[in-house]
Amino acid sequence: MGARGAPSRRRQAGRRPRYLPTGSFPFLLLLLLLCIQLGGGQKKKENLLTEKVEQLMEWSSRRSIFRMNGDKFRKFIKTPPRNYSMIVMFTALQPQRQCSVCRQANEEYQILANSWRYSSAFCNKLFFSMVDYDEGTDVFQQLNMNSAPTFMHFPPKGRPKRADTFDLQRIGFAAEQLAKWIADRTDVHIRVFRPPNYSGTIALALLVSLVGGLLYLRRNNLEFIYNKTGWAMVSLCIVFAMTSGQMWNHIRGPPYAHKNPHNGQVTLLSPWGWFF
Repeated sequence: MGARGAPSRRRQAGRRPRYLPTGSFPFLLLLLLLCIQLGGGQKKKENLLTEKVEQLMEWSSRRSIFRMNGDKFRKFIKTPPRNYSMIVMFTALQPQRQCSVCRQANEEYQILANSWRYSSAFCNKLFFSMVDYDEGTDVFQQLNMNSAPTFMHFPPKGRPKRADTFDLQRIGFAAEQLAKWIADRTDVHIRVFRPPNYSGTIALALLVSLVGGLLYLRRNNLEFIYNKTGWAMVSLCIVFAMTSGQMWNHIRGPPYAHKNPHNGQVTLLSPWGWFF
């Protein structure tokens, strides 16, 4: 055993220790510094993203739609990192702009944002904001935007695509249509809750009271109820009302203005609305 083990020990004793080449130390040092720099940059991005999300959540706790100027738009939307979707309404609400459509679209947008804020599915993956022309003229110029209102979706990564601009001219700006568009772009489904509107109930109650009062005053002479001419006139009025353009607008909900795709001219009357 001992004789056999001796050559092995002699061979081990004759071996020289191996050392790394001298030129590899700068490479290892550079690799170490690079790893430290990448780790620090990643941590800095995470801290910046956390700061952004916390600021947006704080604004959302105060109001469902927060207004943005040029600096805020570039910081929270254009500049990465970003892991959230942002819906932006570009509008002109100042009285001197005289944009009645902007005010009506803002009401629907407010209903949608409130529905998202008070829903059980509310999270930090979707936010609603607004850029007014008089507060963010540079943003309008940067996006080459010359009309309002306009709704755009800014995804968490990359630039907005063509489908990220809501087709307001064709669909209209109802909160339900906006919610459907947002679901297609972000997979976030928002159930729209509208505030109760008692105007219809009050009008119906007044009509019933008026008819009841008329019948009470004519209680001794109700022969007019059996007047065929009177019922024919009432039927014609109902038919004309149901086939009118106003009823078509109520059912279809078309936009207030139509933009001709060929020459870009904006008209207030839909060219095909008269045929439906």
